[in-house]
Amino acid sequence: MNRTDRLMAMLLELQKRRRVRAEDLAELFETSVRTVYRDMQALSEAGVPVVAVPGLGYSLMEGYFLPPLSFRAEEAATLLLGSDAVLRLLGEVYREAGQAARAKLEAVLPAEVREEVEAVRGRLRFRWLPQTEEKLDQLNLAVREERAVRFRYTGRARLQEGRSGPGELREVEPYGLVHSQGCWYLIGHCLLRGELRQFRLERMEELQMTGRTFARPADFDLQRYTPSGDRPVQVVVRLSGEAAARYKESPSFFYVTHVLEETDTGTLLLTLQVRYELEILPWLLGWGVGAVVLEPPSLGRRVAEEARRMFSLYESPANFLT
Repeated sequence: MNRTDRLMAMLLELQKRRRVRAEDLAELFETSVRTVYRDMQALSEAGVPVVAVPGLGYSLMEGYFLPPLSFRAEEAATLLLGSDAVLRLLGEVYREAGQAARAKLEAVLPAEVREEVEAVRGRLRFRWLPQTEEKLDQLNLAVREERAVRFRYTGRARLQEGRSGPGELREVEPYGLVHSQGCWYLIGHCLLRGELRQFRLERMEELQMTGRTFARPADFDLQRYTPSGDRPVQVVVRLSGEAAARYKESPSFFYVTHVLEETDTGTLLLTLQVRYELEILPWLLGWGVGAVVLEPPSLGRRVAEEARRMFSLYESPANFLT
């Protein structure tokens, strides 16, 4: 990044944040603190009202805004294509605002830039699986307004054990939503369990907002959140061949805690944390002979038993007629 780009990026960072330390800017832009001092001086000399408070950092004078920005074709295409994707993922709560923002950006672009953006759009396509849009709208609103929600939840254990009847009634304080591998997950404090949990939207039924509000913990960071604490069983799996290649294309979000690759063979050694062995069984079977369970031995025996049952089912064509 040259100095002109760095100065503009620093200015945008100052406008985005109330106050930022020189040390933080130096780490963000991979430069020295002394360079940050010089850059702040350069911004001040250029007429930007930078306020320096010893021990606290830099900020912009209240009321200062950047003038309108100009975009190169690639930059505008990136923003507009990104908005196309985001608007498909987000619910109705944000869709109207997103469409308005996109329209404003398109309106101020020069004709040649708009033509380039349309050309890029014609070369790319975003395809989504059907989403639970009504639930997503409700949960987006609940997260934004910090309102508790109540729903019946059918967890993986109930599904695997084949238990019938309505799901377990849960009341949750929603902290945020995560989209991973084509699925939406709600992250929030579950009152029934008394801890932070994640819930897959497809398994929620009878979703409704309660009249109770809450305050999301100030130290909760959704971007750094990883499920932990309720997964006591450690599993070690070796993936090889096509299975290893497929895993690299679509890594797991909720299970894997460590990946070790043997570069000479392309084999992957995965360490996973699960609640119980049956939870991971369908995932393991999906890799076929490309996955070998190394730990725990009891899970390896479960996989072998399930494989024998599958072989028995398919061994005789008569089984398909009964």
